[in-house]
Amino acid sequence: MEEMLRVGVISSTHGVRGEVKVFPTTDDPARFRDLERVMLDTGKGYLELEITGVKFFKNMVILKFKGYDNINDIQCYKGRDLLIHREQAVPLEEGEYFIADLIGLQVITDEEKVLGTLKDVMKTGANDVYVVDMEMGKEVLIPVIPQCVLKVDLEAGQVKVHLLEGLLDL
Repeated sequence: MEEMLRVGVISSTHGVRGEVKVFPTTDDPARFRDLERVMLDTGKGYLELEITGVKFFKNMVILKFKGYDNINDIQCYKGRDLLIHREQAVPLEEGEYFIADLIGLQVITDEEKVLGTLKDVMKTGANDVYVVDMEMGKEVLIPVIPQCVLKVDLEAGQVKVHLLEGLLDL
């Protein structure tokens, strides 16, 4: 399991006073109001940042960090991930999982055949969709609905699925 979870990506600067626009990668962008600190992945390591201001604009979160008061101080971090420690994460309900924990799981069918590796989770609005890498570069999209996703076992590193008719048709 990942120790650090991504909550957003710095998309650009906002104004000249060191604020940044962040594309939230969390289900609830309002959670930024409760965060006091985030870790910035600089590409060479992690830098702890103290949040001193939070605003919302359209689908973005505008953050201000302590000690970053000029556009020149922060613009080099454009495109970088903001992360939190797992213990800072919102508690999950039964049957909910962090996407970071799902990526890389082996996907098997209810007939015990290995289908592939879970590569991504698409957020579609109605329900999530698992993107599964199969042999020879093929992908299959599996809707995350009770009829298809039968069991997620993080300890075993597997997701058991039922393939509805037509899911593997090309």
